[in-house]
Amino acid sequence: MGKKDIIVLKFGGTSVGDINRIKKVAGRTIKSRNEGKSVVVVVSAMGDTTDRLIGLAEEITKKPSRREMDMLVSTGEQVSCSLLAIAIQEKGYESISLTGGQAGILTDQFYSNAKIINIKVDRILKELKRDRIVIVAGFQGSNLDSDITTLGRGGSDTTAVALASALKAEYCEIYTDVNGVYSTDPNMVDGAKKLESLSYDEMLELASSGAKVIHLRAVEFAKKHNVILHIRSSFNDIEGTWVMDDFKKDKRMERPMVTGVTYDIGEVKVSVFGLEDKPGIAADLFGRLAEKNINVDLIVQNVSEKNLAAISFTIKSEDMVLAKNTIDKIKNVSAEMDTNIVKVSIVGAGMQSHPGVAAKMFGILAERGINIEMISTSPIRISCVIKKSRVKEAVRVLHSGFGLEK
Repeated sequence: MGKKDIIVLKFGGTSVGDINRIKKVAGRTIKSRNEGKSVVVVVSAMGDTTDRLIGLAEEITKKPSRREMDMLVSTGEQVSCSLLAIAIQEKGYESISLTGGQAGILTDQFYSNAKIINIKVDRILKELKRDRIVIVAGFQGSNLDSDITTLGRGGSDTTAVALASALKAEYCEIYTDVNGVYSTDPNMVDGAKKLESLSYDEMLELASSGAKVIHLRAVEFAKKHNVILHIRSSFNDIEGTWVMDDFKKDKRMERPMVTGVTYDIGEVKVSVFGLEDKPGIAADLFGRLAEKNINVDLIVQNVSEKNLAAISFTIKSEDMVLAKNTIDKIKNVSAEMDTNIVKVSIVGAGMQSHPGVAAKMFGILAERGINIEMISTSPIRISCVIKKSRVKEAVRVLHSGFGLEK
């Protein structure tokens, strides 16, 4: 079975939200099968199933064991997985559903946020050779004790990309409720344009800066293993956005200066005061946060006064309480949390060959009186922290200022 014989399709919770949608997914899957492909499908849980299951556990206790929670929430994907297999069989095609463990996905021992350490694809290949469509429950695997583990945020995306890599698939299609990746949020800017293609680095920066169409972890895996991604809608046949480093599909001779504008309202600005201004203090602070698995984004250290320094940084809002408790344990140090901020970013591979992009971005925001509190850059991304109340205006003027509607 050659590389070009296999494709992996991934359908999110919206795509399999009810029985009618599952039947439509079955039809789309069969269409790919009739185009001569061997098809592996990864599915998420139906609609809000995972939240409902978590709610049931919390009716019993606010601190359920992580092992039992993995056993519980993994059933959501198994329900949609088996229903899709039944729907495909009803249409006259051979299909089989597999849990993550049955599909050969081996993970480490960390319940609720496990990492994939190996995939044994023998079972999947055996079923494909029997001319079956294989449906795999996303978001899960099993550890060395044969316990079910879940993969954390973006788990089904990660499952699909990991399987595509292990199976040496031609590409991996990620089906969502939008037509692809846009130059910005189309719900915020009427002139947002669907992008034909993106590099892995551009997609990584967009995903890390707030774009929700595919999880960052899955893009990282795709880049590492050179898995071509096609992000498209599950509700129509319009070609979506290709993510790869081979731009033969891209009609543009040169990458644009800026590809997209994105924003992330799920961050909190943390300001820490009273730190001694001496070597090792920052290492101690961020080391404590790392031990609690708290990811830090933008960082600014302020000028020290009276041998004391202040450091400001951003974290995900869900980590705010844990971060506050962690910092409070440092002697003579205090922390303030600002939830009234948002991170706005511009992304584009063309930035590397166009000087003055940052100055233009800052100028566009300054013309509208939008104050910048923090700045972070990479070779293809510039991010600014601003007040949350100005996010719509900032996104719109940046999108227009860099001509992305054209």
